[in-house]
Amino acid sequence: MKRPSRPRWPWTGPNPAWEAAARSTTAALSLYAGRHPYDARLAELIGELCVRDEGFRQWWADRDVLEYTHGTKLYRHPLVGELTFEYEPLTLPDDAGQALCLYTAQPDSPSDHALCLLAGGSAPAHPAEDRACSSSPPSP
Repeated sequence: MKRPSRPRWPWTGPNPAWEAAARSTTAALSLYAGRHPYDARLAELIGELCVRDEGFRQWWADRDVLEYTHGTKLYRHPLVGELTFEYEPLTLPDDAGQALCLYTAQPDSPSDHALCLLAGGSAPAHPAEDRACSSSPPSP
């Protein structure tokens, strides 16, 4: 199997909202394919997904398109469980085909606490504590 990539992720990675992620990824691929009709790697990816997944074949035939502007992504991490992030892509000014996606967890949310734990620090015990993750107790 090929190495995982963002468009393959809904079909290969752990995702609590699998169908929504797969549908939106298919619609985003449809938009990208319209912008890049001669992209051989994209055609190979679409062919691979059509062969492997009945849902993809149906959603691809629907011809829905989607441009990611912002939203919520759900992930399942093997150590800390479900994580919820808000995201917003920032298009690069010199290349509209490239974007930097920013993912943030809501402050003091379970996802925020889980990220602190994954970073090797400790999650704040109280919302009033400093927002930075720390590996030692906060100073008075």
